[in-house]
Amino acid sequence: MTPMPDLGPAARRMAGLLADVPDSRLTGPTPCEGMSLGALVDHVNGLALAFTWAAKKDFPEGPSQPPSADAARLDPDWRARVPERLDALAAAWRSPDAWQGMTQAGGVDLPGDQAGNVAMNELIVHGWDVSRATGRPYDVGKEEIEACLAFVAPAVEQSGGQGIPGLFGPAVDAGADASALDRLIAMTGRDPSWTAERS
Repeated sequence: MTPMPDLGPAARRMAGLLADVPDSRLTGPTPCEGMSLGALVDHVNGLALAFTWAAKKDFPEGPSQPPSADAARLDPDWRARVPERLDALAAAWRSPDAWQGMTQAGGVDLPGDQAGNVAMNELIVHGWDVSRATGRPYDVGKEEIEACLAFVAPAVEQSGGQGIPGLFGPAVDAGADASALDRLIAMTGRDPSWTAERS
């Protein structure tokens, strides 16, 4: 059986990046086209909750919805609440049961192991988004990147590089000498050289 990725480092890294986001940056751009940093923070808040439910297979009543991306929905205490949800997300995916059977996230039914890999990829890629939007360094572990590439590369190939609605846009060319992280970022439809100053 393939070892389960540990979402803890990616969740802690995301929490650290968000802790340093000043209010003045929330209206600024991100590598996610048309999404402000505040909207991205709201999206991370929602996906942390949704994928915790997915791991536990314990869902609120009512129809499942994709995580929102709306800065107006951010609670005043989001700097405390979002890291707490990220901690809960990582803890939930440490259970072997989370990776078994079927679950759902964002209105989609999918196998538990696939949901776990989506959650890991969301943390890694959106962590890069936040780091670029705020001009912060981004140091990701080799194993984390490899786990994401193993999940993303076949999906991109299957889509013919056209992207997967709700997950990521059409792949871009990262260049022959690109790092593993830059290749991952490019596969998800982002320009690895993106900076807030050049956007």
